[in-house]
Amino acid sequence: MKLDLIDRRILDVLQADGRMANADLADKVGLSPSACLRRLRALEESGIIDKYVALLDQRKLGRRMDVFVEISLVGQSNEVLEAFERAVARSDEIMECFLMAGDADYMMRVTAADPLDFERIHREELARLPGVLRMKSSFAIRPIVRRTAFPMDTG
Repeated sequence: MKLDLIDRRILDVLQADGRMANADLADKVGLSPSACLRRLRALEESGIIDKYVALLDQRKLGRRMDVFVEISLVGQSNEVLEAFERAVARSDEIMECFLMAGDADYMMRVTAADPLDFERIHREELARLPGVLRMKSSFAIRPIVRRTAFPMDTG
């Protein structure tokens, strides 16, 4: 789907407030409510809008630590990679995981309440992941930038 300026405006506004009523969204982007709803549905059906979620403040939920974990696996066979990725997908403790190029095979972000909580996560989740040769954990001191919105060229 090719995005025009109005599509980009819709996406820009929704990234700031995904619960905005269609009439308000239409007003902000300069469309009639019916035209705005048609475009919104097209963006959803194309998969550009993947889903709507509530973003929670992890610190207010007691998860004050971000830990970045580099994982190196015992090998690169499809079986090893797929087994690892299936196990990661089942773990609610792993917030993000990326297949990497470079020294580590994967990089993941885990949140924890404190060092003891991370020790629990390490023992109960990370150490049980299949095919792991080496793990290296780095504790973030504080976030500097944390974005959820992609930049939109809205003219």
